[in-house]
Amino acid sequence: MFKKVLIANRGEIALRVIRACRELGIATVAIYSDVDRDSLHVSMADEAYCVGPAQVINSYLNMHNIMSAAIISRADAIHPGYGLLAENISFAEICEGHSIKFIGPPVHSMALMGDKSRARETMDGLGIPIVPGTRDIQNPKEALDFAKSVGFPLIIKATSGGGGKGMRVAHSEEELQKYIATARAEAKSSFGDDRIYVEKYIQRSRHIEFQILADEHGSVVHLGERDCSVQRRNQKLIEESPSGAVSKKLRKDMGDAAVKGAQKTGYTGVGTVEFLLDLESGFFYFIEMNTRIQVEHPVTEMVTDIDLVKEQIRMACGERLKMTQGDICISGHSIECRINAEDPEKSFAPSTGTISTLHFPGGPGVRVDSHIRHGSVVQPYYDSLLAKLITRGKDRNEAIARMYRALDETVITGIKTTLPFHKKILKSPSFREGEIHTAFVESCLDSILSLVK
Repeated sequence: MFKKVLIANRGEIALRVIRACRELGIATVAIYSDVDRDSLHVSMADEAYCVGPAQVINSYLNMHNIMSAAIISRADAIHPGYGLLAENISFAEICEGHSIKFIGPPVHSMALMGDKSRARETMDGLGIPIVPGTRDIQNPKEALDFAKSVGFPLIIKATSGGGGKGMRVAHSEEELQKYIATARAEAKSSFGDDRIYVEKYIQRSRHIEFQILADEHGSVVHLGERDCSVQRRNQKLIEESPSGAVSKKLRKDMGDAAVKGAQKTGYTGVGTVEFLLDLESGFFYFIEMNTRIQVEHPVTEMVTDIDLVKEQIRMACGERLKMTQGDICISGHSIECRINAEDPEKSFAPSTGTISTLHFPGGPGVRVDSHIRHGSVVQPYYDSLLAKLITRGKDRNEAIARMYRALDETVITGIKTTLPFHKKILKSPSFREGEIHTAFVESCLDSILSLVK
């Protein structure tokens, strides 16, 4: 087992990793920007090092400074969390070159699957259906040529990273040319990589992803699916497990495809294989693989009682999986709401400031993952995620009821948040009846906002 792990991240995921390490008896090292020095993850870690000024490119993406902190602290492993450098091949190679274990897949697997354009080609070669799309786009003409062959709408995606960054849906040639530039700039600032590609946009679909675990000895299992269809501008808002749209047969077919992709590419660690389920045809298509822990991993933990971060660390140490596919049991239903510092009444404009009041919920079946506390300053430089509320019930109705109660109990003042918007989604008859799809929020936004709190 590792003796000391540096967490190359911030916010709630840094805390999540620190807690897992503490339970495993591993010392932790935090990094922080100069405006994050009072953050909770800094005080909870055993050691902490400033890696630069506020801007992400100068701190949390500053590989030189992060590696210096790892070497000075004598960390024997680095956990990248999600986002930032989590899927950066150069960073993984630098870790390898300094004999520091990168807690993620091997470089060759990340090159195949973390690069979304290459991942599509790889899965296509394995006979797993993919959404029609392009390779990396070098200039707008390539995208326009593709548009002429398949028609609009199209979705532009960043080749690296995730979290909805560098993604735009274009409905015309004008939008396509405009959004290519926007997507490139956003991808560059978020991941240090401005490569993009284009796919046909399936308008009525469910976003279904499968959580996998793979050890370094050839064993791979999946832990069922998460339904991430409630999104706004390709950013997930609510996730749940299991999905009401996935039958027992479909779960087996999609799960087998996810496991096959991991096995054939020599993947190890935790990962998420993402699919689109076309509601018109009933067919599913591979869209990408996230070669890291996901923001929404708690919903899988809640229905399987498996600690994914601890399993990730154990597998990075070379341990064997202690479970087979037949051992995996999905029990009950879980839902996660992402609470962001945004104002839904003003087109979800970012909200910054000091948190003056804070109270989180409790009670049976309720979990809170958050890095904020009373007096925390919400900065304009970072992702707007403040907290994740997760509930579990014996079935979907109980999970929804508990989530509504949890949202009602949560108090955050001093800034605007998406708390009231989540309550309105949960009151929506369409959501309660499970009639959701990836365009659900945009298509019903006015009616959702008009619901009484």
